[in-house]
Amino acid sequence: MDIGLARTFLAICETGNFVKAADQLNVTQSTVSSRVKLLEDLLRQQLFIRTKAGATMTIAGIQFKPYAEKMVQTWEQARHDVGLPEHFSRVFTIGSEFVLWERLLVNWIPWIRTSVPDLAVSADIGAPDYLMRQLSNGMLDLVVTYTPQHRTGLVIENLMEESLVLVSTDPAAIEPLGAGYVYVDWGPAFKTHHMEAFPACGPPILSVGYGPLALQLILANGGAAYLPLRLIRPLLEDRQLHLIRSAPAFPRPIFTVHLDGEDSERFKTAMQGLRYVASMESEAGQGSFS
Repeated sequence: MDIGLARTFLAICETGNFVKAADQLNVTQSTVSSRVKLLEDLLRQQLFIRTKAGATMTIAGIQFKPYAEKMVQTWEQARHDVGLPEHFSRVFTIGSEFVLWERLLVNWIPWIRTSVPDLAVSADIGAPDYLMRQLSNGMLDLVVTYTPQHRTGLVIENLMEESLVLVSTDPAAIEPLGAGYVYVDWGPAFKTHHMEAFPACGPPILSVGYGPLALQLILANGGAAYLPLRLIRPLLEDRQLHLIRSAPAFPRPIFTVHLDGEDSERFKTAMQGLRYVASMESEAGQGSFS
């Protein structure tokens, strides 16, 4: 069976809509419809019930879904492994949100190369939805993210908890949300913590959805922002940034996600290394800065 048929089927399952699936796959809606018709002819079963609201899987579609996922995963693993140089055993594909590569995963990659030398590494960066989709489709072995999606067949592990701390470019700053404050949207949990800590604070004058952008803004123009201690520790040590100690720190957990059944010794070793690097980052984050 054409692997593209399985990919199309899974895209409809994820989006619940033929049109959205076509956008995700970068093909026309008629192509999606043709692929589904061909797949249904091959299986001799109707897989979706189409309505104005979208597409719902039939019982046959529900039964076929785990097989489609396995087919795509097996194909991607084969595609990676077949093209490997002789002295490598497999490709270990890692995906993460951009902010998490700083220090945490950058320090992990050399550990893997030393401890599992026959393991080739392929790294990807993206938004959580993209990463989880790549993982489910078998194109990633492991995702490191702040916001895992709970899906059948995935294993989620709490890797570490980092601290979001309020820092300023002004060493004399004592007002938690003074002039130049940049609000970073770190997600629903942070928003709740922020509102509880600063109930009198009105809508932010400047808000961004990407932490490193806030960091660039305050370094270039002055100001303050809540940022991961792991990310800005070198800037604190160099006195380019300063902790506002009157402001509370907020926790933000980091998770790993991988497919259920991934239990090879090389994978286990790589995960041990990631946990070790994460523990070192956690211990370093407990230090204090003047």
